[in-house]
Amino acid sequence: MGMLKEFKEFAMRGSVVDLAVGVIIGGAFGKIVTSAVNDIIMPPIGRAMGNVNFSDLFINLDSSKGPFKSLADAKAAGAAVLAYGSFINTVIDFLIVALCIFVAVKAMNSLQRKEAAAPTPAPSTKLCEYCVSEIPIKATRCPHCTSQVK
Repeated sequence: MGMLKEFKEFAMRGSVVDLAVGVIIGGAFGKIVTSAVNDIIMPPIGRAMGNVNFSDLFINLDSSKGPFKSLADAKAAGAAVLAYGSFINTVIDFLIVALCIFVAVKAMNSLQRKEAAAPTPAPSTKLCEYCVSEIPIKATRCPHCTSQVK
């Protein structure tokens, strides 16, 4: 029973829960970026390059099997292919995710610098030079030892 309790304490620790939330949100963000690349960014680029569908760009490495019109046809026939179009899409996915993470980290660092640069308020208390108790800064007599303070 002790091991189950330890596991529960470990799993419910703030950092573990934060990590789990980060992984889940990261996975969802990855799907959004992949969709943006495949459905929004690559079609205009392919159109500008003469109606090229990047996901269909491949090299047939199996000369014994005939020419294929699409990557799906080559895979269905079991041909060995070098799918460099899919690789291009994945590289673009990575670059967009890396850019988004860079911008987010840069913004967080900027906020942290602004918080660190904020001026500290003037002290509202001082120490009594006789009994070393904390007293209001405007006090002329210590409420603890009744000494006259400067």
